[in-house]
Amino acid sequence: LNGTRQEFPAAGGRTVHALDGVTLEVKRGETLGIVGESGCGKSTLARAALLLRRPTSGEITFDGDDALALRGSRLRSHRRRAQMVFQDPNDSLDPRYKVLRSVMEPLLASGIGRKEAKERALEALDAVGAPDGAAGRYPHEFSGGQRQRIAIARAIATEPELVILDEPTSALDVSIQARIITLLADLQARLGMAVLFISHDLRVVKRLCHRVAVMYLGQIVEEGETDDVIANPRHPYTASLISSVPELRRRQRGERIILSGDPPSPIDPP
Repeated sequence: LNGTRQEFPAAGGRTVHALDGVTLEVKRGETLGIVGESGCGKSTLARAALLLRRPTSGEITFDGDDALALRGSRLRSHRRRAQMVFQDPNDSLDPRYKVLRSVMEPLLASGIGRKEAKERALEALDAVGAPDGAAGRYPHEFSGGQRQRIAIARAIATEPELVILDEPTSALDVSIQARIITLLADLQARLGMAVLFISHDLRVVKRLCHRVAVMYLGQIVEEGETDDVIANPRHPYTASLISSVPELRRRQRGERIILSGDPPSPIDPP
């Protein structure tokens, strides 16, 4: 993304800037975390990156191509190369369909034949450690953690180059979160995909992400190597986020930081 803006009309003739000039890059084989409080623009950024909602202005480039110029078969190809995992796996899995059909769906939509789509769907379910016989069962027959594994299988079945995960572990308990995080790290190591990991949980981001970008009011206010940003935050909003996590606050022997007054301005990029 380069200078990407997403504006929405609001009451009273106002305009809401959900994305306010966002510039961001995620590289092959890395996981970039996007952190910030609810309403800061994280999910809007994810949908813009996948062209699920076209931005008001700015550029979106995918592997050197102008993604906003893609149409027809080229756009379908792009969506095969970039997939999304939602916070609620039920957003990806139709309750009327058995798991195999749901996992096959993006493959069939991209023009792959039914026989090959079935083979790849079964391989994807195996890769995420889905329970035996999962393909022939319905989503409601699984636990939340198991459904999220199936949703991830659906996303990776097309062998994408980019996977965007929008709060994929927030609804899960801590033990299931740990298993999903381990699964994602293993899949990335084997498939070499780029991952954009959206979360409000800095503990999860610290475990999984190589780099982190901090969002506030539609802007990226800080970006860098995850350990560096958490150890030495340069922006007051970042410091406030870190201090809100007891585990990280104890490590830094700091106190809870509460921001007040006018919103802080973005820092200059490093």
